[in-house]
Amino acid sequence: MLALAAVLVLAVALAGCGGGQSQQQGQQPGGQAGAEISGNLTAVGSTALQPLVEEAAKQFMAKNPKAQVTVQGGGSGTGLTQVASGAADIGNSDIFAEEKSGIDASQLKDHKVCVVGMAAVVNPGVKVDNLTKKQLQDIFTGKVTNWKEVGGPDQKITVIHRPKGSGTRATFKAFALDGVEETASGMEQESSGTVKKMVAETPGAISYLALSYIDNSIKAVKLDGVEPTVENIVTGKYPVWAYEHMYTKGEPTGLKKAFLDYMVSNDVQGTLVEKLGYIPITRMKVERDAQGKITQK
Repeated sequence: MLALAAVLVLAVALAGCGGGQSQQQGQQPGGQAGAEISGNLTAVGSTALQPLVEEAAKQFMAKNPKAQVTVQGGGSGTGLTQVASGAADIGNSDIFAEEKSGIDASQLKDHKVCVVGMAAVVNPGVKVDNLTKKQLQDIFTGKVTNWKEVGGPDQKITVIHRPKGSGTRATFKAFALDGVEETASGMEQESSGTVKKMVAETPGAISYLALSYIDNSIKAVKLDGVEPTVENIVTGKYPVWAYEHMYTKGEPTGLKKAFLDYMVSNDVQGTLVEKLGYIPITRMKVERDAQGKITQK
């Protein structure tokens, strides 16, 4: 009877892990010190954050062969909706949960993992290096339709929008367009990778991307004469940036906690964050709240 009782106690304890996740007692983040972490986890949402989470997941799974971390895009709105409904373990977002209508932010736990800058980007053939907020507003509302109207070549402007659930769109709207809604005719693409490809291949194209996606195939444009650089972001000189959030429904446990701990470990923050074009939160000299208010640290 004592043996049976012991088995039952063990079964109850294992059942308490829940959600297909497990983490043995005393384990360290990333599976260090010989601890074993196992189970399945799905992180969904922001495509701006996706490259970092994907690379971190690869490293994490290499350290923990019995853990499976699946990373999907879909946009910040999708990430917040899915984690709130329980369809995903982690919701990746460029925006605060409080900014998303229909989401009960009080049920979600915010884990900020880095900062990402965002910039207007154009096809390299567009000989424009700087745009003012007013010019961006005019372009994204359709008032300006030819690059010659803002100092560029005599060429039609092709606007590539992001869907309304996109956190990148919400950030760009708030801090580059001063809240003005995008109404210009144009294409719409959900994935940051697809947007980058379309801007690179479409003459006269303009859109906006996280700095982590920008390379020589496209051109980032200054905003009111200020370059979208890390130094200008951390000091608050360049305004178009966002925290990258990884939300859980309530306090994370088991595999969720292990992976989130790994996201803020030195393995990720010390090398991977900056390598992939993101900014460690510890470098920021300013803070921003859900209402967009900036304060000095």
